[in-house]
Amino acid sequence: MKIAFVGGGTGGHFYPLIAVAQQMHHIAEERRLIEPTLVYIGPTPFEAATLAEQNMEFYQSPAASVTSYASPAKNATGGIKIFFGVIASLFQLFRIFPDVIFSTGGYAAFPTLFAARILGIPVVIYDADAVPGKVSLWSSKFARWIAVAHPDAAMNFPAAVHNKIVRTGHPIRVEIEHTTSEGGHEFLKVDPTRPTILILGGSMGAQAINNVVVSTLPELLNRFNIIHQTGRANLDEVAGMARISVPTMDEHYRPFGLLNALALRMAAGISSMVISRAGSGTIFEIASWGLPAIIVPIPETVSHDQTKNAFSYARSGAAIVMEQQNLTPHILIAEIERIMQSPETLARMREAAKTFSQPDAGKKIARVLIDIALEHTDK
Repeated sequence: MKIAFVGGGTGGHFYPLIAVAQQMHHIAEERRLIEPTLVYIGPTPFEAATLAEQNMEFYQSPAASVTSYASPAKNATGGIKIFFGVIASLFQLFRIFPDVIFSTGGYAAFPTLFAARILGIPVVIYDADAVPGKVSLWSSKFARWIAVAHPDAAMNFPAAVHNKIVRTGHPIRVEIEHTTSEGGHEFLKVDPTRPTILILGGSMGAQAINNVVVSTLPELLNRFNIIHQTGRANLDEVAGMARISVPTMDEHYRPFGLLNALALRMAAGISSMVISRAGSGTIFEIASWGLPAIIVPIPETVSHDQTKNAFSYARSGAAIVMEQQNLTPHILIAEIERIMQSPETLARMREAAKTFSQPDAGKKIARVLIDIALEHTDK
């Protein structure tokens, strides 16, 4: 039994694949199946150590953009790249010949999915966003099964494929799906007598959020602990600004470039609320933790996905959306206080988050992949 995983070279595409691969190992053991052979086809290994942990072999994909340009010359060049990418994928996929392919979309998945269609290899797709991407919409026409995370996503697919769509929620890696509070205050060196707010700007950080957070520290640190993921490149700058803003930060403010899995589990476990960007994976991680949230999407001029994701989540009642142009220290402090000072609001948002999270998404998708792979193997 051989299963191929394919998706664009970003964390939003990569980590759901890993979450599903983790569950495939567990299910194979539970059902006493021969351990499946797993391969990852992508533009780069993204995290080679993570692939090695899951016994996944890496194959570089002949990635090709499916973007439409105003320039006919650029479109022609792009068309040639796509053509040769598909040809290369045909040879690559014929050599690998998996029993089923699982795709999280993105431009890098297109050549492999096109080759799979020609070779008659079954395809299962997953889309994490409230508005599915172009590759997911296109491949839905021949996919065997379609998983979506957001309740709004299904309506954006063609009506002819609605009978194949299942809202599974978002596959979350086992190491961060469940929080822990035990030892968290000591590990992160924050005051256990105060409520804690967790701020996540993504692995690359978020300059707009960082700047506003630093401006609010003199007031927030009178009442709260702040655990702040600044982004690796921003850590020194943000920490320096914070020392100027609040010279005696002591045990109430902890900036980190990037929280590793253990630190993130502990930070979530001791926190009362989260302030975050609106990447779909991040939203579902927050939901699985059952934490109220203030979501600050990247502006629509940069990313339509984040704004749609943020409002899809906010409609559940688990979060409020604060658009970046409205993100000021005064408004942020007012919203934090409004939520944190109301036990009823906190309880209602926690319950809504848990309801939205749709747990065990990775396990649901892994079961389908194994069933299809076994069916394909028996033919």
